[in-house]
Amino acid sequence: MATEIKVPVLPESVSDATIATWHKKVGDAVARDENIVDLETDKVVLEVPSTVEGVIKELKFAEGDTVTSQQVLAVIEEGAAPAKSADAPKDEGKAKAAEVEAAREEGPSVAKKPEASAPPQAASSTGDLPPGARFTALTQGIDPSQVEGTGRRGAVTKEDLVNYASGKTPGVSGGARPEERVPMTRIRKRIAERLMQSKDSIAMLTSFNEVNLGKVMALRKQLGEQFQKDHGIKLGFMSFFAKAAANALAKYPVVNASVDGDDIIYHGYADISIAVSTDRGLVTPVLRNVERMGFADVEKQIAEYATKARDGKLALDDLQGGTFTITNGGTFGSLMSTPIVNPPQSAILGMHAIKERAIVENGQVIAAPMMYIALSYDHRIIDGKDAVLFLVDIKNQLENPHRMLLGL
Repeated sequence: MATEIKVPVLPESVSDATIATWHKKVGDAVARDENIVDLETDKVVLEVPSTVEGVIKELKFAEGDTVTSQQVLAVIEEGAAPAKSADAPKDEGKAKAAEVEAAREEGPSVAKKPEASAPPQAASSTGDLPPGARFTALTQGIDPSQVEGTGRRGAVTKEDLVNYASGKTPGVSGGARPEERVPMTRIRKRIAERLMQSKDSIAMLTSFNEVNLGKVMALRKQLGEQFQKDHGIKLGFMSFFAKAAANALAKYPVVNASVDGDDIIYHGYADISIAVSTDRGLVTPVLRNVERMGFADVEKQIAEYATKARDGKLALDDLQGGTFTITNGGTFGSLMSTPIVNPPQSAILGMHAIKERAIVENGQVIAAPMMYIALSYDHRIIDGKDAVLFLVDIKNQLENPHRMLLGL
């Protein structure tokens, strides 16, 4: 019985998808729930599994084609087995036997290198080379006709071949200058569109502050082992920032608002998007209702999203919504940056690298683990006063984490 495999139902915000990779071809056996094809959307890569066990009978689209919801991707013949040629093993055995017999007839005195070690082009064009250059061309598998000669009358020398093999170009400092043109992925194109939308439609401004994370680090050191023992997850920095942001958003609701035409929408909940870097680009899965989550809940959800992002398993629902974003450039060593607001949100908090710096505390110069934090915001609805007070509130919470834990 033939079974059709269709494109999953896509949400309203995603109109179509692109065939990224076929993992099966016509005639291949496929197991139930085995991934057949990857579909790339503007936000995530979707895996389409087989609903039955059988053999691929037909593929309706090629890689790079665009598809929409419920279009038929492939047809599987349920319960069929892949066809195998009974003569193939026999033919292979005969070929190997012929090779062995030919080698026996040549005798043991003939010692030849495998042909793969020297491409035919290189071997056929080395006759006019000096012995040293000829040996280099053969051992390196270089076609001398592709090498620019610097010797007498343009002759190719051994040095030319060595430089060619190491990627150096005569007369050009810094070695070879390769170029490669590849099309943007749908996710990368979508990221570009969103960034330009933010630039063109938002009156964006960034405010900065710095935070002494000494007490947070001491608290993690003091309670981290017990926290991991009780909850099965490490106590990281992101949960402190997420909880501090949720508390500050409750005090300054305009930072948690968004613009819709001539209206301002105030959100009575903190759905915080956490920026996660992947091989395909930046994604922002959403922590829902952070104001009601505990530290362990936040850490577990972030760890789950990080794993799904690395494995390409994020679902569209994981990325939908979000009223505020936190991004951590410090993971890659960034000391300071101006993060870009993700519309329709109105603000984004940037974390950065923790560096020991000299500060003055109670009249004494001490070394403390400091972090610059940045808030980029939509100045159309958020005044500088609210943005600065929001950052100061986060700073005060992180520098007094015991008060944050008590909800003060």
